[in-house]
Amino acid sequence: GEIFAPCAAAALYRRDIFLEAGGFDESYFCYFEDVDLAFRLRLLGHRCLYVPDAMVAHIGSASLGKHSAFSTYHGHRNLVWAYFKNMPWPMVLFYLPQHLLFNIAALIWFSLIGQPKIIFRAKWDALKGLPKVLKQRGEVQKKIKIRPSALLRVMAKGWLRPLKK
Repeated sequence: GEIFAPCAAAALYRRDIFLEAGGFDESYFCYFEDVDLAFRLRLLGHRCLYVPDAMVAHIGSASLGKHSAFSTYHGHRNLVWAYFKNMPWPMVLFYLPQHLLFNIAALIWFSLIGQPKIIFRAKWDALKGLPKVLKQRGEVQKKIKIRPSALLRVMAKGWLRPLKK
């Protein structure tokens, strides 16, 4: 069946469409680089199919742990960048309250579990990086080949589930 985006550890990309989308954004370094790429591929009109018989052995967070400072920082910084870089108008406005609510909840949650410095630094660095991201956004948005309605069909429904993955 069709899904919004794959985990890059279990994805196969055609070389031509990978290059068409610009490949992985190296500024992400890790975490959400696969969602960013998948979002750009979607905007170019490509689909992502889940193949249930395919077998991939990938243990998420096995090296660093589920809530390591490294994964918290990069994941939460890059989440903000992927949203602002890729979400098309008017969907960026529609999903903005949900995006802001999720980010506020993350600030609270990670503060409560003892990582206030890292989560606030991640969000601060995400904001500092927005000028570059918004410049990239202009390039991404110029290339969109699908209608927002086509994108909405593969996005999760409901306020607590922003994207299927």
